[in-house]
Amino acid sequence: MPSDPPLPIVRTVADLRARVAAWKGAGERIALVPTMGALHEGHLSLIRLARANAARVVASLFVNPTQFGPNEDFAAYPRDETRDAALLAKAGCDLLYAPGVTDMYPERFATAVTVRGVSEPLDGAARPGHFTGVATVVAKLLLQCGPDVAVFGEKDYQQLQVIRRLVVDLDIPVEVLGGPTARAQDGLALSSRNAYLTPEQRRAAPELYATLQAAAARLRAGEPVADVEVAARDRLMAAGFQRVDYVEARRPDDLARLGPGPIEGPARLLAAAVLGRARLIDNLEV
Repeated sequence: MPSDPPLPIVRTVADLRARVAAWKGAGERIALVPTMGALHEGHLSLIRLARANAARVVASLFVNPTQFGPNEDFAAYPRDETRDAALLAKAGCDLLYAPGVTDMYPERFATAVTVRGVSEPLDGAARPGHFTGVATVVAKLLLQCGPDVAVFGEKDYQQLQVIRRLVVDLDIPVEVLGGPTARAQDGLALSSRNAYLTPEQRRAAPELYATLQAAAARLRAGEPVADVEVAARDRLMAAGFQRVDYVEARRPDDLARLGPGPIEGPARLLAAAVLGRARLIDNLEV
């Protein structure tokens, strides 16, 4: 049987824009799915969502150094472009944009994009500078590609809200779509960093989602936010997590803090906890 044709790959802004311009000249709608590679079913579900909303799908693959802290896993982050390209092709992607670090951040690069407010709590507090790196690289990708729609996963819910604020504030003409969190059968949110888990840790990891589910049920039943958050943190520590950065109920749009009493409207539960070498994040609508 003939093999699938390889996915076209471009590595420069000029080549990317030439491909996109040809498609737009033919009246085709363009979707962009930014990734850092190490792809799994969660990423591929975003490709399929993009395909449902555009005639052409571009995926970017760039492990962005500016969103990693000095003690984080930039050097160890899994990289396998050949594998990722094959998965993207099978999922319906039309083009892979895979620039190098010097293409994205050439000599004398001096600009950073900061989104105040929504980027400051939660991961913004736990990982200083992280969302400035995210906002800067996403702004560049959107301007380089010029898509009609950009697709991001809801697993990184705070990142999604930062990007939505960025697009509105900078008048970038793109529709931002959030794709539902993809999960393993036991509920663990799919993540490239799950590869860091040992077999024993992998068995404990689904407790993060189970804890959020239990906390959401308690919030819906009218229990005070402060009590539910403390109980959730205690449950995760009892389950073997080494550190809990946060388990908090926040307002969905701007991630503002809720009062300590019962919730009075929509909320989003967000959590980040460390299990071995893996820092796991998850969230749940309430």
